[in-house]
Amino acid sequence: MIRAPFSTFVFAMIPNDYRSLHCNAIRAEHIGQNVTLSGWVNSARDHGGVIFVDLRDREGLTQVVFRPEENADVATASHELRDEDVIQVTGRVEKRLTGTENTKLGTGEVEVVCTVLKVLNKSDVLPFHLDRELSNEDMRMKYRYLDLRRERMNKNIRQRHKITTAARNYLDGEGFIEVETPILSNPTPEGARDFLVPARLSPSKFFALPQAPQQYKQLLMVAGLERYFQIARCFRDEDLRADRQPEFTQIDIEASFIQQNDIINLVEGLLKSMFKAGQGVDIPLPFQRMTYQEAMDRYGVDKPDTRYGNEIVDMADVFAASGFKIFRTTLENGGVVRAINAKGFAGITTGQMIRLNELAIQAGMKVKQLAFIKVERNAEGVLEYKSPLWKFFGEEEQKALIAKLGVEENDIVFFYAGSWDDACNILGKVRTEIATMMDLTKDSTALNFLWVVDFPLLAYSPEDQSWVAVHHPFTRPKAEDVPLLDAGEYGKVRAEAYDVVLNGYELGGGSIRIHESDLQAKMFGVLGVSPEEQQIKFRHILEAFKFGAPPHGGLALGLDRIAMLVAGENSIREVIAFPKNNKACDLMTDSPTNVEFKQLRELYVQSTWKEKKKEDAAPAAASAASVDPIPTGP
Repeated sequence: MIRAPFSTFVFAMIPNDYRSLHCNAIRAEHIGQNVTLSGWVNSARDHGGVIFVDLRDREGLTQVVFRPEENADVATASHELRDEDVIQVTGRVEKRLTGTENTKLGTGEVEVVCTVLKVLNKSDVLPFHLDRELSNEDMRMKYRYLDLRRERMNKNIRQRHKITTAARNYLDGEGFIEVETPILSNPTPEGARDFLVPARLSPSKFFALPQAPQQYKQLLMVAGLERYFQIARCFRDEDLRADRQPEFTQIDIEASFIQQNDIINLVEGLLKSMFKAGQGVDIPLPFQRMTYQEAMDRYGVDKPDTRYGNEIVDMADVFAASGFKIFRTTLENGGVVRAINAKGFAGITTGQMIRLNELAIQAGMKVKQLAFIKVERNAEGVLEYKSPLWKFFGEEEQKALIAKLGVEENDIVFFYAGSWDDACNILGKVRTEIATMMDLTKDSTALNFLWVVDFPLLAYSPEDQSWVAVHHPFTRPKAEDVPLLDAGEYGKVRAEAYDVVLNGYELGGGSIRIHESDLQAKMFGVLGVSPEEQQIKFRHILEAFKFGAPPHGGLALGLDRIAMLVAGENSIREVIAFPKNNKACDLMTDSPTNVEFKQLRELYVQSTWKEKKKEDAAPAAASAASVDPIPTGP
């Protein structure tokens, strides 16, 4: 199968003994010249003794012809070529016969008639065809080096390079300095489990791989660098999903003497340059902005996809005095009544309705079925409002509902009555699932960027029975809300925090930071970190803030996620050269793997996995490993 040419940059190749040109460089002006090419056999075809080979390198394809009359030995040898053999050919560039040109290839007007063939390396039979999509992802991960040869993957990796280069160039032009920070460090409070590394030279002690360079970049601001960035490797030991990996890359940015608008304007320009480099599109600026409260009220999520409607609507004014007791009493008790009008979705199937109810129950719905009203015409052509609820609504309520939601024929309206948190969570998930069912974004090329601002600083965790940081503990409270922090009204305190969102994906988040040691210590105290624990875990940063720390703030963008969206993929695994699978394993190198007892002993640790399995009857409880210090020396 002949591939289309790669629509990306080409390298300035220096000719050597292997090749004089790359495989996508030959054009009509080379006709009559002798050239040398090297690459992989993309495909071979036998046309009555004349062999045609599509020779591929990173840049594209050239058709090579092996004719017996040119060199009988070479022609005979060409019959032995198989897909993915690595070969070198030398021959004469000729114009293709009229009618055999390939307009899909940049080299499609010409071909190389081979006079010298050298097989550089033979290929075994491939475990899968490179010119077909493979649904078995484990097979792709096991032979990732072959998977990366495919045009789609080649293009993805090169697009990632282009947007990364664009980011570096943009930030350099804005006066930012690239600085590397340590990989081996102390645990950082980023909300996920740390990967731990035993320290052989400090028995019984451990490093942690960084979840983010948060404290280091703030210390660089104390150091006076003023503008820092890093293409940073980060590590989090958490459950995986399509847009999450245990090790990932972020574009980390921090600056001194900067305000929220400065960061937002900087990042908008950065993303504009990256999408221009990766997709060739011009993103209009500035991005839309909405508060956290508005995002949750309208979309039920703090990273809304605004490419489609079906927004959540507050129905309190319609049902405040309703004859339907459930709605009225919910409002009287401080709850909310919210609705979504799924326009044109009255033809929902039974299976789809079951799926929506299951999703709502998983999200916290206490009843078995979402309340709904379906609007359809009956056999007589009369518009009907099909719902057990409809008869409980007065005529004025019915009119108000229709007007507020813009209800029309073939619509279906879903309701939820309960707490604000549950309404956001349940209807937010229902909204996005309906969009998937209706294919509302299937062919969309829209890039709906937006900023979500004014996040809450703190959230109460019923599980831990304590307050936790919504972003991280170094986030600055809004100046006007500091009195609320002092008064203990933690749930009302807003943060100087901001997230940038694209089509329902959070691309990155950041904040203006705390730069005073007393305010930082107060924040730690609210989070339940005792003064003694603060000195153990955060002494370095609290002490640094006492030596003239400047006001500063920043943001981190998920490079993998941006690359995924630029490439039009649905998983970040498609834009990472060597990712882990959904079990955080690398099937190609068979890692993680067991280590010998000798290695563990050198590190003063011992495995308690077998003992743990024996102790725990439940299989789920035996799904983790722990390490204990060995009391004796090596």
